[in-house]
Amino acid sequence: MTETTTQRDDWNHKLTLAQEMLPLISRLHREHNAATSVYGRLLVGVTDIDIIKAHRYARRIDEQELPLDETLPILRELVDMDLGTASIDLGRLAADFRTEGGELRPFLERELADVIGTSSELEARDVVLYGFGRIGRLLARILIAREAMYGGVRLRAVVVRKKGDIDIVKRASLLRRDSVHGPFNGTITVDEDNDIIWANGTPIQMIYANDPAEIDYTAYGIDNAIVVDNTGAWRNREGLSKHLESKGVDRVLLTAPGKGDIPNIVYGINEDMIGDERVLSAASCTTNGITPVLKVINDRYGVTHGHVETVHSYTNDQNLADNFHKGNRRGRAAGLNMVLTETGAAKAVSKALPEFEGKLTGNAIRVPTPDVSMAVLNLELEQEVDKDEVNNFLRRVSTDSNLRQQIDYVNSPEVVSTDLLGTTHASVVDGLATIASGNHLVLYVWYDNEYGYSHQVVRVVEDIAGVRPKVYPERKDPSEIQ
Repeated sequence: MTETTTQRDDWNHKLTLAQEMLPLISRLHREHNAATSVYGRLLVGVTDIDIIKAHRYARRIDEQELPLDETLPILRELVDMDLGTASIDLGRLAADFRTEGGELRPFLERELADVIGTSSELEARDVVLYGFGRIGRLLARILIAREAMYGGVRLRAVVVRKKGDIDIVKRASLLRRDSVHGPFNGTITVDEDNDIIWANGTPIQMIYANDPAEIDYTAYGIDNAIVVDNTGAWRNREGLSKHLESKGVDRVLLTAPGKGDIPNIVYGINEDMIGDERVLSAASCTTNGITPVLKVINDRYGVTHGHVETVHSYTNDQNLADNFHKGNRRGRAAGLNMVLTETGAAKAVSKALPEFEGKLTGNAIRVPTPDVSMAVLNLELEQEVDKDEVNNFLRRVSTDSNLRQQIDYVNSPEVVSTDLLGTTHASVVDGLATIASGNHLVLYVWYDNEYGYSHQVVRVVEDIAGVRPKVYPERKDPSEIQ
């Protein structure tokens, strides 16, 4: 048998297994409200080729391709188990079972004990987007997908200032098409008479208002809602509390750093601060990108001082052509220049991690790319470190810890910013760029400042709503990784 024939037979075998997996994945989702993944790569709305690629991705984790022959038997068992709402990682289950051995069904019953026999129904919570810019539209896409996946959060309305007679048509078009993130995954239609955008069967009420306090959401059947303010018009408690004056609003979440005593939440790090707090912030994209990595490094090695330099894609805050801008340098053409500017992310880290108070400085360089940024963490540690040991630790944090949805790891000599476009993680550590010398450590951390950040925001929204699905198999705290 020739090598070509062997390769073709291997591919056809994988294709056969993947095609058998498709209806099982769909059945598990439809009957149990359980979503499956392979090392964090969701298997929702996928093709047989997507399933094969997800299994091949496992080489980055286990240094070998994950055989579909190992995950298919797991899926066959899962569809016959009395599962409730959950996110189940087939890759991790397969790896753990490979190590442990024994009989598959008892292993799965033990690993998924907390979700067996639980309800697959989640009480839907209303969500309103106040503002519909770059982050607002991505949040809409993610919330619509999450409602279809689990049913826990329900996007009900978007509030904007009206900008002409065809405002809703224009905004629907911007939701449908995106120059950076591509087309909307589904269908969008517009009911102009009732100011409704229909997205994959979800009605999104467009509400036109100039002041949050003037809106009565209950008039639209919306109550106990979480308002996500994407405008950045108000960043203090007094301004954001205007939303709470609206009928039907229960909580407010800002998608920018909050000022004063507003808790800045970085999901995975300090969501325990949410509690009954009615005004919250999801911090900034950069704060979300660097805080999880800084926490695990500080917990393991101790950080005495550090400097954060962000290389950040340009944003709408900058000018396309040279013109007046109230900020220094941001008036210069964003598509032509690297623009040195300030960032508050380094100081903001201490809002989520008080132990970093006074330890970090930071600057930012805006560059002519539309999305995906990088943070260079230049750290002085309490102990000497070795590059390989640090990288192995961070790689294991990305797979074996409860921060695996926040921290990803890449070890390729060819990765560039566009390769990280669309990551759902808060940050991606570039292992090949790590520098370690004595107690001096430099880490290069990628982050999708739009899409990755928006997923962090949605995680906070789901936590506020009490509908955040648990991920199985459960993982350890990073400090427990040896």
